[in-house]
Amino acid sequence: MARLAVERIDKAFGATRALSDVSLSIEPGEVYAVLGENGAGKSTLMKILAGAERQDTGSMLLDGQAYRPERPIDARRRGVAVVWQEPELCADLSVAENVLLGMEPTRFGVIQRRVGHALVRRALEALGEHAARLELDALCRWLPPADQQLVAIARALVQSDCRLLILDEPTSRLAHHDVERLFTMVKRLAEKAISVVFVSHFLDEVRLIAGRFSVLRDGKLVTSGKLGDVTNDELVSLMAGRKVEHSFERSERTPGEPLLELNELRGSRLPLSATLELRKGEVLGIAGLVGSGRTELMRAIFGLDKVAGGTLKVAGFVGPASPARRMAQGVGMLSEDRKNEGLALKLSVADNLTLSKLTGFGPLGLILPERQARLTERFIERLRIRCRDHAQPTAELSGGNQQKVALGRLLYHDVDIFLLDEPTRGVDVSSRAEIYRLIDELAQRKKALIVVSSSLTELIEISDRIAVMRRGRLGPARPARELDEPSLLAEATGS
Repeated sequence: MARLAVERIDKAFGATRALSDVSLSIEPGEVYAVLGENGAGKSTLMKILAGAERQDTGSMLLDGQAYRPERPIDARRRGVAVVWQEPELCADLSVAENVLLGMEPTRFGVIQRRVGHALVRRALEALGEHAARLELDALCRWLPPADQQLVAIARALVQSDCRLLILDEPTSRLAHHDVERLFTMVKRLAEKAISVVFVSHFLDEVRLIAGRFSVLRDGKLVTSGKLGDVTNDELVSLMAGRKVEHSFERSERTPGEPLLELNELRGSRLPLSATLELRKGEVLGIAGLVGSGRTELMRAIFGLDKVAGGTLKVAGFVGPASPARRMAQGVGMLSEDRKNEGLALKLSVADNLTLSKLTGFGPLGLILPERQARLTERFIERLRIRCRDHAQPTAELSGGNQQKVALGRLLYHDVDIFLLDEPTRGVDVSSRAEIYRLIDELAQRKKALIVVSSSLTELIEISDRIAVMRRGRLGPARPARELDEPSLLAEATGS
C-alpha cells in the first residue's frame, strides 16, 4: 500500500491555474523528489499536502485512508510534517518553544519543560555541531535565517509519529557539513519507513538522497520515473520545456581601482575582524560555515548592523553610514532574508522593483503608473520573472521569482557595489546560470561585487578571488583558480 497517493489534483487561484491533473504515488520509506522550475507548482502541491491550501478537485490517500487536511494542524495530527523553504516560525517564541509548538510534553495538564528541552536538544544534535550550540531560550526573532532553518527542521524531526516528511528546499541555507548531517538523518528516517518528499533545485543533492522523481512544469505533471534512468541535462530540459544552456564560462576580467576597503572592521557581535579590498570589475567570494559571520559582515558594510571598530571606506566616503546613505553612495545589498527584510511582500512586483528610486516616473515627483509599469515589464522580461503582470503582489510569487525581484531592484537602482548574500538561494537550475551570467556582465561593466554563498562550487565558478570567514574572522582573499572545494572547506572548518 502506498504511503501517499495523489490523484488528479487541480488548484486555481482566480484565473491562474497552479496545478492541473497532477498525480503521484509515494511508498513507505521512500525518498521522492519533486522537481520543477520556479513557479512550476511545486510549492502549491506541498501546501495542499501540508493543509495550508485545499485542492479544488482530485483526491489523496494517506496509508489507504482519505486525506484532505483542513488546516496544517490536521496534517500534523495525521503524521505529516513539513519544513518550508522560508521557515514559518513564531518570532517572539524561543527556539525550544518553536520546536515543540503544538506538541509540548505535559503531565496532568502541566508542560514538562525539562522533558521538552531534552527532546529539542536531541533533535538539534542530530542536525550537527552548529545546531547543537543553539541556545534553547533564544528568541527566533534574533536568529539568522540559516539558524531559523535548522529550528524548522528540528521541529519536523521532533514529531515522533511522523509518517510523511516534506522538505521544501531544506538545504538552501545550510552549510556543507549540515547538509551531510541532514541527509544522514533523512536516510535513517527512511529506514524507519518514514516517507520523505524532497523538493530541491540542486540536482546533485537530489541524486544523493532520492530514488524516484516527478517533474512539474506550468502546474502539470510532465513525467515521473527513476533518477537513475535520466541525466541531469535531461531533467533540466524536462523542467524547462526546452534545451537549456546551463554551463557558464566566465569572461576575462581586469579589475580597476578599489571601490571598497575594510581594515580590521569589527561589528557589535560579528565580524570580529575583517580586512579586504574590493576593486572595480571584480567578483569577491566569501565562503564560510553558517554562523561564521558572513552575513553580519555584509550587514555591517551596508549599515544594517552597527560597526564597533576598524575602518570602512566606500569610494571617497569614510566611516559607517545608514542603508539609505549607502544606497546614495552606490552600494546595494541583496539580503539572504528576502521574506523579512529583502522585500515588501504585500506590495506589487512594480513597487518592489522601483521603491528604492521613485524618480523619473512623472512631473513634480508624481508616479505615473503606466511609466512605472513599462519599466517594470522590461526587468520582468530581462530576468524572466514568472508573474501574471507587474501589478501582482510579490507574496504570490514563488521563492525563486521573489529573489529575482529583489535582484532586479539593485539593477534598476544601478548601484556600483553589489553585496549579494546567497543570490541563487531557491533559484532553479536555468535561472541560476542566468544569474551567473548577469554577475559576469556586471563585472564587465566595472561594477564591484561581493558574493556570499554556501555553495563552494558556485564561488569558485564565478569569483576572481575568495576569502574565507571562520569564527568571525575573515582570512586573506586568494585567486579562485588556485582553490578547490576541499581546501576551502578545510579552511572554513579549521581542519
